[in-house]
Amino acid sequence: METANKTKSFHEYINEDKPVLVDFYADWCGPCKVVHPILDELKVKMKDQVVILKINVDKNAKVAAKYQIQSIPTLILFRNGKIKWRQSGVVPLKQLEQIILQHNN
Repeated sequence: METANKTKSFHEYINEDKPVLVDFYADWCGPCKVVHPILDELKVKMKDQVVILKINVDKNAKVAAKYQIQSIPTLILFRNGKIKWRQSGVVPLKQLEQIILQHNN
């Protein structure tokens, strides 16, 4: 999993041609801790078919506000800068796989 850094901005990540799954989370959030191993497994299964990006809402309040993150975890799937799917809460691995495959064409 990747964290937005100085060399590549959040905007650059979400404008990629491949699906980019963004996990908006906080360190103190219990359900966010449940999502983390699901995303680890998703990355192993899907390899380079998807970029998984974690955004800490406490450290990135402007980005969280821009996308109106009101509950965490919130997962948003971007492709070419457009939101293709969005859901708050814990999402099962199989469902995430299907959503990414659906938006990978």
